[in-house]
Amino acid sequence: MKYEQIQNQDPEISKLIGQEIGRQQDGLVMIPSENHASVAVLEAMGTVLSNKYAEGYPGKRYYTGNQFIDQIEQLAIDRAKELFGAEHANVQPNAGSPANLAIYLATLKPGDKVMGMKLDQGGHLTHGHPVNLSGKLYNFVQYGVRQDTELIDLDEIRAMAKKEKPKMIVTGATAYPRVFDFKAFREIADEVGAILMADISHFVGLCISGDHPAPFPYADFVMTTTHKTLRGPRSAIILSKEKFAKDVDRAVFPGTQGGPMEHIIAAKAVCFKEAMQPEFKAYAHQILLNAQKLAETLIHHGLRLVSGGTDNHLVLIDCRDLKITGRQGSERLAAGGIYTNRNSVPYDTGSAFEPSGIRLGTPALTTRGMKEAQMEIIGNIIAKILKNVEDEKVLDELKDVVSQLTKEFPIYSGMTI
Repeated sequence: MKYEQIQNQDPEISKLIGQEIGRQQDGLVMIPSENHASVAVLEAMGTVLSNKYAEGYPGKRYYTGNQFIDQIEQLAIDRAKELFGAEHANVQPNAGSPANLAIYLATLKPGDKVMGMKLDQGGHLTHGHPVNLSGKLYNFVQYGVRQDTELIDLDEIRAMAKKEKPKMIVTGATAYPRVFDFKAFREIADEVGAILMADISHFVGLCISGDHPAPFPYADFVMTTTHKTLRGPRSAIILSKEKFAKDVDRAVFPGTQGGPMEHIIAAKAVCFKEAMQPEFKAYAHQILLNAQKLAETLIHHGLRLVSGGTDNHLVLIDCRDLKITGRQGSERLAAGGIYTNRNSVPYDTGSAFEPSGIRLGTPALTTRGMKEAQMEIIGNIIAKILKNVEDEKVLDELKDVVSQLTKEFPIYSGMTI
């Protein structure tokens, strides 16, 4: 894939895109929310579909000339419903955060009580954090993990739900390395008459492979981004039971969005087709195997992991015993070509900008074809770096390891600018 027009028309942007291609090819992406989309997905995003306004839904648009757009969006809808076993799918949300807000808009009134997971214990900003619109519009009460086990305690959640009687319970997380029992959450929601929403953005691929419990038929709403373990474009979709279909569609358009990005919707359709193939299930299962091998290796070197390991695609390192912060550790790894992110750990005493943890995952490495043997190599060098953050020789060793692995497992062969 070459970008000749960009080179001719805007050499400054061309140069920067080229540098980013090089960074991704020559580094190891271990941020759990990042992945390498297929060339087919990238091509779909760069089409003339970007030129078309299509306010409304297939068969009911406010602009003419959507006869082919309608077919593309309907394909995306049908594939999403088949892939997830959903009764209804809205493929227009632009990202996970506005998709979550659209679900709230479809079912709640300002001030309604909702239960969601605490941000500093694994949840997401849109699960009710006070700085987010979700926390400003709705009365969120937040659950977390036990301090002794760093695991969700369903008995505690049941007791909270009975006391607070929320209208909705939100499940799912961005930094929880274990599984969500949607059946158990459904039982709790039924006990208090609450709507159940599942945000599966991070572990969606593992739901497809059967390595994580599936949200349907238990959840009333499911939201997932499409770019993490699903390996599609940076975007999102909303899935729901049929009885909520009209409310969801109205909440997305005209409630929170105008014209949908049909080039991105086409790319979603492509990634859904990819995810329906047997190869995808094998890929997602390997994500889990890789994460567990990575966790095992880090623990072997004495690093403390939140909850003691992982059941999904990510691990969370607690850096407090290492006498460094998550920022110091992640920046040192990045200097050697391993990209992770600083992250709070449960009951963290550090700030959001200077937290005590490092979050890292295996989706992008698995896309490159790496398996357990490579996870052991990477885990060994990560542990060594974090134990010796000031040692330049160790950093040089990391760079050598990264260089060797990226050459052995290339991505986007032939992509130049």
